[in-house]
Amino acid sequence: MEYVERINTELKPKVDNNLGKTVLDLFAGCGGLSLGFESVGFKTIGYEKLEDAAQTYRNNLIGDCYTQELDVNTAYPNADVIIGGPPCQPFSVGGKQMGLKDSRDGFPIFLSAIEQVQPEVFLFENVRGLLYKNKWYLQEIIEHLKQLGYKVSFRLMNAKFYGVPQNRERVIVFGAKDVIHFPSKLNYKVTAGEALGELATQIPENAKFLTPSMDKYIANYEKASQCINPRDLYLNRPARTLTCRNLAGATGDMQRIKLPDGRRRRLTTKEAARLQSFPDWFEFHGNETGIYNQIGNAVAPYFAMNLAKEIKKYFQPNYNGENHPMKDENGQLLLFHEPKKLYQTKQMQNICSKEA
Repeated sequence: MEYVERINTELKPKVDNNLGKTVLDLFAGCGGLSLGFESVGFKTIGYEKLEDAAQTYRNNLIGDCYTQELDVNTAYPNADVIIGGPPCQPFSVGGKQMGLKDSRDGFPIFLSAIEQVQPEVFLFENVRGLLYKNKWYLQEIIEHLKQLGYKVSFRLMNAKFYGVPQNRERVIVFGAKDVIHFPSKLNYKVTAGEALGELATQIPENAKFLTPSMDKYIANYEKASQCINPRDLYLNRPARTLTCRNLAGATGDMQRIKLPDGRRRRLTTKEAARLQSFPDWFEFHGNETGIYNQIGNAVAPYFAMNLAKEIKKYFQPNYNGENHPMKDENGQLLLFHEPKKLYQTKQMQNICSKEA
């Protein structure tokens, strides 16, 4: 099955009444993570503070999405699973990595939701920066969740190994009463060329070509950053990571396609959605910049579907979970330095306090 047909058919939302499980999606965005879960039969309820993104969710998924800015005191309905991508700016490798000192940190909200709802399973994803300067914080989160009675496992995963035509690394954390297996890598990869097809060589009506001054700016940017190969889209490999910044902004690392005649143009929203594994029938609500942001912030739906399948297996009779060592996708153990326990425990107590 070709890539476009695969995402258009396999990602169609449906409700599996035999499964009968409800998922809360916190910080849901436009619904990329929820779409993966609905595609295998889960019922979803989303929470998203931006109205355009919430409307996109409602327009395409079966479940409802509440336009609401969450805090540690938010009340939630009963649910079997909680999923989400707590705001990741504090832990981005490209950011300042302020962690707990950054007001954009969404983990206290996510943890308070788990304490309140006590779901059977939870899943959260975050940028790989959570394994670097702030890896002690991930360990604190895991220890806190273990104290709530969950077995927690995590892995650094790349969506390109799970049917997404994009090199997109994310930290995935599973929690349940028994350990949930991580999905196995697929036996194929999808290139940007396979995903875009004829779109890559066409000139759409809304095409935005790079001006000579932009070309010069990019050349200077790549020289200063010691970039060996131009950062154009290469059709014979998965795309580099899509972000809000390189989709919506006229920056040196913007996502762009080089046409046969040598001209370069920015990716359209349709092309960006394809590379993020959104089906062609998925319609985004909002202006162009907002749509780029929705796409760049989303969990790739086809990757999410692979994660959702493993959680669905967990709910099947006779599921056999095992304790797996924490490894990355290359089989390397993920180890932590010994934390400063007193300091970190006080930090975690402070941020999880519902009186804060």
